[in-house]
Amino acid sequence: MKTVLMVAEKPSLAQSIAKILSRGSLSSHKGLNGACSVHEYTGTFAGQPVRFKMTSVCGHVMTLDFLGKYNKWDKVDPAELFSQAPTEKKEANPKLNMVKFLQVEGRGCDYIVLWLDCDKEGENICFEVNTDKDRSLLLDWDRVRVFDREIAQMFLNMTKLEKEAQVEATSRKEKAKQRPLALNTVEMLRVASSSLGMGPQHAMQTAERLYTQGYISYPRTETTHYPENFDLKGSLRQQANHPYWADTVKRLLAEGINRPRKGHDAGDHPPITPMKSATEAELGGDAWRLYEYITRHFIATVSHDCKYLQSTISFRIGPELFTCSGKTVLSPGFTEVMPWQSVPLEESLPTCQRGDAFPVGEVKMLEKQTNPPDYLTEAELITLMEKHGIGTDASIPVHINNICQRNYVTVESGRRLKPTNLGIVLVHGYYKIGMDELMEVSFSPLAATGKPLSRCGKCHRFMKYIQAKPSRLHCSHCDETYTLPQNGTIKLYKELRCPLDDFELVLWSSGSRGKSYPLCPYCYNHPPFRDMKKGMGCNECTHPSCQHSLSMLGIGQCVECESGVLVLDPTSGPKWKVACNKCNVVAHCFENAHRVRVSADTCSVCEAALLDVDFNKAKSPLPGDETQHMGCVFCDPVFQELVELKHAASCHPMHRGGPGRRQGRGRGRARRPPGKPNPRRPKDKMSALAAYFV
Repeated sequence: MKTVLMVAEKPSLAQSIAKILSRGSLSSHKGLNGACSVHEYTGTFAGQPVRFKMTSVCGHVMTLDFLGKYNKWDKVDPAELFSQAPTEKKEANPKLNMVKFLQVEGRGCDYIVLWLDCDKEGENICFEVNTDKDRSLLLDWDRVRVFDREIAQMFLNMTKLEKEAQVEATSRKEKAKQRPLALNTVEMLRVASSSLGMGPQHAMQTAERLYTQGYISYPRTETTHYPENFDLKGSLRQQANHPYWADTVKRLLAEGINRPRKGHDAGDHPPITPMKSATEAELGGDAWRLYEYITRHFIATVSHDCKYLQSTISFRIGPELFTCSGKTVLSPGFTEVMPWQSVPLEESLPTCQRGDAFPVGEVKMLEKQTNPPDYLTEAELITLMEKHGIGTDASIPVHINNICQRNYVTVESGRRLKPTNLGIVLVHGYYKIGMDELMEVSFSPLAATGKPLSRCGKCHRFMKYIQAKPSRLHCSHCDETYTLPQNGTIKLYKELRCPLDDFELVLWSSGSRGKSYPLCPYCYNHPPFRDMKKGMGCNECTHPSCQHSLSMLGIGQCVECESGVLVLDPTSGPKWKVACNKCNVVAHCFENAHRVRVSADTCSVCEAALLDVDFNKAKSPLPGDETQHMGCVFCDPVFQELVELKHAASCHPMHRGGPGRRQGRGRGRARRPPGKPNPRRPKDKMSALAAYFV
């Protein structure tokens, strides 16, 4: 399919023209200069189907200026400007990078259509758009940015002294952009809002009408994986004569379809799929636009990945390093039918090798500033609602529609949701509500409930343990409440204190068959380190020297989950346990041992921490009546016989890892699955402290 590039004089005009010509069925993205958008859609041109790319400039692309002394009008006779003053043609606004933007967007286009004013100025801009000046490369500074202007000026002055850029290294690597997963409801709503300009509620109603009319499958589904017996070829054959994608479909059927990526099977309905062919005249309006997207998405799932070649050249200009990169599409794959997903065309790089030199044309410093985040779009809100479990695929559009109808937010340009004064006041009102104060109107005050358990690290008075759900600790003197892990028992942990805040530690346990770990009430609610999250106990704490922390008690990566670490439970003796700090895997080991400690030494095979075990002499499983042995719980043949893998009877909700890959109880040797590297532990305390301070 050929490509037509259309250029208007300003971005707002390009958007209006594209919306009119595409009848609203277009996809948009920002160009590389950040100022001009590119609007893409399919249609006909000169009697053949083509892909349109509508964009714009921002007024004049080039400008004419005087050189040298003639650029200072107070130091030159004005008459000379009309006779002998030399001029140069340069970019009107270098910050916009308009020349490179047009070069990139124009690559691979077969036709160009200029939508400019029919006057002398418009004609001039036409010639500016049509002309390529001498080819140049835009290099990016490897330091990216500095926040001190004087330092930036120093680097600029150093670089300006150099006349040549020396090639330091070159690389070329073939990469692939994966085809999409099969379409589910949430993804359909996201795309409908971000690319089709349709609100979630309207998109859902439109999809339901297409379903009842037999054009698509059931549109409410969380599944992104096709069943093994799904007739993919049959659904594809129905699109073989469609004027927009017939060529792509016929080629797929002839060459063989690509099996869709393995997605998530939620056990409900199959992914959203076109059930029969339809035309724009048949459906019209938003129904056609949504149907077209669903069909293109389906064809893309059985297409091949997009493959491209990424080239990178590293330059040295004086003491500073710079880089430029370019991408060349090798095989468009699924982007042929989803052109808005195509790899952005970039300037092709010259062939060169280490040691080659290029003249430096210009070195300039750009001054920018950070900006606060913009209002959330509907698509971003849908993503966050799915991530945090707010609503279902059926209720998400209803919730968003409700906050719009109740005037809590208004839908602005780009379908961004701007909170109204009413919505802001409502949220502040919720923040102002003291839940405990409301409860005390009818029930006992919080300070009068519970029983003393552990000491507060601030006032060193006893805090009360409130067992009623949600269980928590309350310090009446400081008027502070600290949440605790749920669905287990809480007791004082040997009157030991946290080295960071002096709070007494408590021990959470899910029972004799489950897991247990100590925690600091304050750290649990206020994570002390950047790599920790709220709700983490001592078994996930990254303190480098605390005897209760992950650094001291961690052994190695969990045998089942990807992110967990097996941690020794120091309270479990004489029926010792090693438990994952993410999932519900528990390994029972070394029963009747006097003492088990985690050594600073590591296994030479898997790099897990070694365990030093002292056994009861009367019940020692070691040969020759030995009572002490040090080894790896994964690799040591002696220890492997003494480890029994199970799953905890319960897993409290604060565990972000969720349940393990199997449910219920299980047995097995504590062997690491092949291919799972063990996370490295610091080999000594100094290494741990160094890592901590870094």
